[in-house]
Amino acid sequence: MPIQHSLSKVTKTLQKSKGTVHPKGRKIKQLTRATLREGKIAKRKAAHLERKEHELQRTLFFQEAIAGDQESYSLEEMKELIETFLSRDDEELEQFRAERRKGRAPTNRHALLENKKKHEEAEYDSGYYIPNINDAVTVKNLRNWNRSTGGLNIVKFVHIARTSTEVPTSSTLTVNTANEDADME
Repeated sequence: MPIQHSLSKVTKTLQKSKGTVHPKGRKIKQLTRATLREGKIAKRKAAHLERKEHELQRTLFFQEAIAGDQESYSLEEMKELIETFLSRDDEELEQFRAERRKGRAPTNRHALLENKKKHEEAEYDSGYYIPNINDAVTVKNLRNWNRSTGGLNIVKFVHIARTSTEVPTSSTLTVNTANEDADME
């Protein structure tokens, strides 16, 4: 009998079995494996949905920010837009800091906003993933975007770091071009 991975199938076979099930038997082990697997899948799915939601929020901000007639944006303008996006919750954070008494723990919302801000700042230091609004075609596609995840396939993305001096040409980061040059020879 093959091992069943789905929790629903394992529970169905357990219901069919006659008598009691031994606490250390193979059927109970199957049930625990399936339960753990379902938990891992649910956790992975939730993380994926959260990541997609953040990406949609970020892209929506850039779509609204480029509402003018400008065809493409320079690196400095892209960095200004990123910093504007990063400071979107600053007023609420300042309000939480002003309301909080000394020695008191921060509220859950305050801690969540501070962690989000710290994470986004660290991401900006290493390379913030945004639509490539330096490219005129991408700007046009972003303006026509219908705000769905499927519509993002035609929008090019790049990683822009705080210390970037030029806009990368593609969404992939090149780690070491010296090795590629040596392989070509």
